[in-house]
Amino acid sequence: MNQLHLLLILFLTFKQGGCVFSSNHWGEWNDSQLQPTIQKLMKGYNRYLRPNFNEGPVEIGMSLDIASIDAISEINMDYTATIFLRQRWRDSRLVFPGNESVSVDGRLVSLLWIPDTFIPDSKRSFLHDVTVENRLIRIFSNGTVLYALRITATIACNMDLTKYPMDKQVCTLQLESWGYNVQDVVFYWTRGNDSVKGLDTLRLAQYSVESYYTSVSQAVYETGQYPKLVLHFSLRRNVLFFILETYVPSILLVALSWISFWISQSSVPARTCIGVTTVLTMTTLMMGARTSLPNANCFIKAIDVYLGICFTFIFGALLEYACAHFYTMQHQTMEDLQRDLLREFSESNGNGSIPIVSATQPNQSVDVGSTADEPAEQPVDSDPKNHTRPKEKATNQGCGLSSVKNASRRAASVFTVENPHNIDRHARTVFPTAFLFVNILYWLYYLLL
Repeated sequence: MNQLHLLLILFLTFKQGGCVFSSNHWGEWNDSQLQPTIQKLMKGYNRYLRPNFNEGPVEIGMSLDIASIDAISEINMDYTATIFLRQRWRDSRLVFPGNESVSVDGRLVSLLWIPDTFIPDSKRSFLHDVTVENRLIRIFSNGTVLYALRITATIACNMDLTKYPMDKQVCTLQLESWGYNVQDVVFYWTRGNDSVKGLDTLRLAQYSVESYYTSVSQAVYETGQYPKLVLHFSLRRNVLFFILETYVPSILLVALSWISFWISQSSVPARTCIGVTTVLTMTTLMMGARTSLPNANCFIKAIDVYLGICFTFIFGALLEYACAHFYTMQHQTMEDLQRDLLREFSESNGNGSIPIVSATQPNQSVDVGSTADEPAEQPVDSDPKNHTRPKEKATNQGCGLSSVKNASRRAASVFTVENPHNIDRHARTVFPTAFLFVNILYWLYYLLL
C-alpha cells in the first residue's frame, strides 16, 4: 500500500512539472538565463516526445569526420578512433521566424529531444569534456536541429590474419538507434559517401586506407527492426616494415647456415657452432614475431609459414653436417679395416699360411689359417647315394644365404657414400636452389592470390 501511494505521488509530480515545462523554469534553467527566442521555443516543449509523434518517423541525417585512428590491435581485434558525429533532424516545434540560426550552449541539450544513437560494436567510448563537454547544438529557423559530438571509441573489427603481414582488413563503424525502431526514426547519410571526411588524409603507422563506402541497412533483434548506418573502410598493411624487421633477418640466417658447407668436415666445433647458433637465433626470431599477434590456433599466418620454411632449411643444414660427419667416420673406419686386413695378410704370407676371407662356393667352408699343403679331410662314408639329399639341402641353404647376403649388400650400398666430401659439394647447390624455388612459390601465392 505504501509503494502504491509513493508511485501516485511521483506520477502527479512528474505530470505537473517534469513532462511539460512551465513558463518560468526548464530543468536547471530559468527565464533570466535563456534568450528570448529560446524562451518562446521552450514554452510547452516536451523533450520526452519525439518530433512528428503519431505522424510518421523522424528522418535523421548523419555525417562523420574521422579525426584519427589511434591504434589498431590484432591481439584484441579492435581499433580506437576519434570521430566527430553530426546528426540533423527537423523538429516542427522549434520553428521560429527569420532566416537565421541559433547556436546554443551544449549544456542545453537536456532541454531538447535528441536521438538515442549508439555504436553497437563499441567496447569502450567516452565523450570529450575539456574544457567543457564537446557538444554543439544549432537550431535553424525551419526547425532543423544540428547536434554534433566528439567521441573516442574502441570498436571491434573482425580480422582475417591468414595472410599477415600481407593482409587487407575491412573494418566497419556502425550507428544504430537504441530504442526507436524503423517506425519511429529513419537514418540516412546526408551526402552518401561524401558524408565521411578525414579518411583520405589519414596517416597510420602500419596501414594505409585503400577505400571506403557507406551503406544503409536495418538491425534485426528480438524487440524489432532498428535503423542502421554502416561505414566500411579497407585497410592494407604496409609490408615494408616486416620485410626489414623479419624477412630479411631470416633470409640472412638461412644464408649464414650455408657457410658451414665450405668449412672442412674435420672442423667439428666450427660447423657445430654455426648450426646451433643459427637454429637458436631463428627460434628467437620466431618467438618475437608472435608476441604482437593473437595466440589463436585457427590462424596459420603467412609469416609463420615463412619462418617455418627458414627454420626447416637451417635445421636441414645442421642435419647435413651430421650425415656428412657420420659417413666420413664410416669411410675412415672402412679404410682402417682394409689396412688391418692387408697387414694381417702380409704377415700371414710370411708365416706360410693364407687367410681365406670368403669361400668361392656357397657350400664350401675353409678354415682360416690352414696351410695349402694340408689336404681336405674326406668323410668316412663316401657312398654317393647316402649323401645326395644332404648335398642338395646344403646347396639350397647356400643359395638362400647368398641371396640374403647379396640383398643386404645392395641395401647397404644405397646408404653408403663412397666419397663423403661430395655431400658438402652437392649441398652448396641444392640448398640455395631449393630455397629460391620455395621463395618464388611463397611470394606468388600470398601476393597474387
